[in-house]
Amino acid sequence: MFGKLDEVVKRHEELTALLGTIEVASDTKKMIEYNKALNEITPIVEKYNEYKSYKEDLDFIKENIKSEKDHEMKAMMQEEMAEIEEKLPDLENELRILLLPKDPNDNRNVIIEIRGGAGGDEAALFAGDLYRMYTRYAERKRWKIDVIEFQEIGVGGVKEVVFSISGQGAYSKLKYESGVHRVQRVPETEAAGRVHTSTATVAVLPEVDEVEQIQSINPSELKIDTYRSGGAGGQHVNMTDSAVRITHLPTGIVVQCQDERSQLKNREKAMKHLLSKLYEMECEKQRSQVESERKLQVGSGARSEKIRTYNFPQGRITDHRIKYTVYQLEAFLDGDLEEMIDALTTFDQAEKLKNIAG
Repeated sequence: MFGKLDEVVKRHEELTALLGTIEVASDTKKMIEYNKALNEITPIVEKYNEYKSYKEDLDFIKENIKSEKDHEMKAMMQEEMAEIEEKLPDLENELRILLLPKDPNDNRNVIIEIRGGAGGDEAALFAGDLYRMYTRYAERKRWKIDVIEFQEIGVGGVKEVVFSISGQGAYSKLKYESGVHRVQRVPETEAAGRVHTSTATVAVLPEVDEVEQIQSINPSELKIDTYRSGGAGGQHVNMTDSAVRITHLPTGIVVQCQDERSQLKNREKAMKHLLSKLYEMECEKQRSQVESERKLQVGSGARSEKIRTYNFPQGRITDHRIKYTVYQLEAFLDGDLEEMIDALTTFDQAEKLKNIAG
């Protein structure tokens, strides 16, 4: 580990020196590239410097405590030595986590798809609750939300919603949300007060830059249809064929967008959604080829995998992958997800560390 850390320090020094040269200062592309690389490794270097500072203090105390005659001073030195020895293992663990390979998608924006599952109207209402939960979380983070597709049903629920969230590290925070979410509660229409179980599926896709992926798609592989926007009325009803549906013929993936009045904007949004789905499909293919990678994941993100239960009578949310329970259901559904996200991230990091150690 320390050999790797010394290499990171050396790279940090090289990048700092390069950013001070006229050649780099006059090249915007290089400037951005080197600054990004420097920002990524700076936290590692800072933590390593903190570790080395404590280690030096410890070595100094150990060297001088032998010759110290004053009993009071010696007791103080022993106390300080014990404090440092307690801190060092935690710092070493933090350094190991910082050295873990980064998920290349962590800094990407996300596209989230939510669909009502088993449970009829109640499933659609729950899908609507999940949509509000994620948008409230995004608002707390001051991230931008953009709706791509929104299909309501009469009872006030959501049959399907697709939306993007743009913000620093959005994918790193929301990537563990893919899977089946289960709700246990008494529906408003249930006269006998019986608890019903319903589900909704969530898929979180890393949003890809069109420039990155557009070249990989042959226009002849796309079937693009336009149609008239539907909806409950108001601004979404359009007298022109502005809604767009794109079918990727080789995979059979279908995406659509009717949220914008402009056909061009709907086409752009639908295309971005398609690119993200194709990118995620390719990532999943690569992940499934490497068995060890599967073991590192908190969950595969498969829609058939039940990842979490929202139990209203008990006021709890339980994540089944990490056996973690939060009891503030109302706050959680209002977007207070940080505790659960932190627990999932910590678990995933621990699994990766275990795998490396093994």
